[in-house]
Amino acid sequence: MGGLQQTPAPSTDGTPLLPPSEPLRHRHPATSASAERALLKIDLILLPFLCVLFLLNSLDRSNIGNAETANFTRDAGLEPEDLNVSVALFFVFFVALQPVGAAVGRRWGMAKYVPTVMTFWGLLTAAHIWIRRRWQLITVRILIGMLEAGFYPTTVSYLSLFYSRFEFARRLGLFYGQYAISGALGGVLSYVVFRAFPSDESPSDISVRRSAAVPADDRDKWRSWQVLFLVEGGMTLVVALIGFFWLPHGPGSAWFLRADERELAERRVLNDRLAIGHFEAPEGQDRFVVGEPIRSGADEGRTEGWVRRSHDEDAEQAQRLISEGEEEEEEEEGSGFEPSSLLRRPGWSQSRVTSSSPPQSIRGFATDKGLSKRDVVEAITDWKIWYILVINICSSIPGMAFSVFLPLVVKGLGFESATANLLTVPPFLSGAVSLWIFTWWSDKRKERIVPILWGLLINLVGLTAVAMLPTTAYLLRYLALCVLLAGTFIASPLTVAWLSGNMEEPGKRAIILGINGWGNLAGVFSSLIFSPRYAPDYTIPFYITFGLVLFAFFGYALFRHLLRRENAARRKILDRWSPDDVEREFTH
Repeated sequence: MGGLQQTPAPSTDGTPLLPPSEPLRHRHPATSASAERALLKIDLILLPFLCVLFLLNSLDRSNIGNAETANFTRDAGLEPEDLNVSVALFFVFFVALQPVGAAVGRRWGMAKYVPTVMTFWGLLTAAHIWIRRRWQLITVRILIGMLEAGFYPTTVSYLSLFYSRFEFARRLGLFYGQYAISGALGGVLSYVVFRAFPSDESPSDISVRRSAAVPADDRDKWRSWQVLFLVEGGMTLVVALIGFFWLPHGPGSAWFLRADERELAERRVLNDRLAIGHFEAPEGQDRFVVGEPIRSGADEGRTEGWVRRSHDEDAEQAQRLISEGEEEEEEEEGSGFEPSSLLRRPGWSQSRVTSSSPPQSIRGFATDKGLSKRDVVEAITDWKIWYILVINICSSIPGMAFSVFLPLVVKGLGFESATANLLTVPPFLSGAVSLWIFTWWSDKRKERIVPILWGLLINLVGLTAVAMLPTTAYLLRYLALCVLLAGTFIASPLTVAWLSGNMEEPGKRAIILGINGWGNLAGVFSSLIFSPRYAPDYTIPFYITFGLVLFAFFGYALFRHLLRRENAARRKILDRWSPDDVEREFTH
């Protein structure tokens, strides 16, 4: 019985694509000191900077809620309802342009796109200090929504270029956790600013029509909300300008890695995305293996370059297709591999490519540019993204709502402006900590949907308590808010991790994440649900939110069932395939 010899295909610069010293399955993820050092540098240099970018993105999106606790609309001569209208319109444009922003970011290059749009929305954030008319507020918020539209899917797709699938959720948890941290930081920053520049909150002022014009002499004074917008807009501008020099186009061009570390960092991503494995071949029988030459028995020494994966590997992937757990007797639930990858993929599914280096389509797996028509078509025709979109909208209502309205909800418990903003810190921190715990568990167990279900369950417990407790039970309702926020931020990033782990091509991945960005429609709904007419206790909005989250819980549970059923169906199909069937599938 002959064996399949491991002789890795060289890269474009002539170096081996993979270290040949041991089977690939024992080197994935890479365990060498160089690989660990490269990964550590990415964790310490790139990931924190991307976290800061998302922190500022979330801060600039939600700061209008903090500003309103300092009488932003009253001082600017606006109606309280104008804020809700501006928030709703912000999310309309923010949501509608998500796939467009993701496509532009992928086409232009994520490393240039992200700091460019950040520069412009930082300027617009600072421009809030001059708002005096309703149309000005709406225009500024719409423009910010348009600029921020592609930021999240583009940045997440960019982050996935540097990590393997089951390293990704933990890093995405740290990244997405900044959404919660921004709420805490916004609360602290608002507290400091509002203490230094106190607003007039006397009972007589609050009881008057808040839309009444503020005297001209008084308008010339710096208000606390003006200082807040100026500080946060300035922070965004500074970091955006640094981003032009900080962000590489991919692991192969990372300035903070040595040449050998860049090569290795790129290889690990390619290996993971192509699911390269090590297989034994009978004497004289060819097998299809991605990313390495074929050498087997009588054909010893013949190199065919880059080829498609073997039938054995396809069968193995069918069994792991949407499986997220360890190898257990129980049928596994789902995720890591894209179901359609078991069938022929147009564009790079030829049985043999005679070039000795990776095709450009494969090299593109580790760069921040490139988008094809096929990427767009495959993305919009995948039923899973549309199913996920609906339940993701429902599960995201609490996160979207409280990113803007939590300061107002806490203020409704009887606290003055500065204190209310400070008291938003513990709930947001509880959300960040629970998110990091759940994403760590998700990566460790290679599961996505089960942690999502647990997070939604925690969310439902908190919503039940907040809605049913007496409005006079301020302390208990505040603690219930902490529980609610602890489950609020889990579903969205783990959904993104599932989608990212199931999309091999970064172009399609960017479009899929852009479509998933329509989940931010939750922001439109939340601005309508948490209307000022329900203040200060917001009991009815809490009941409505409970119903939507409950729907999402059952939706994710059904999705898990559908994935397991699809696993079983595909396994039955591949069990009947012979190596000749696989070859015909990949060559015709």
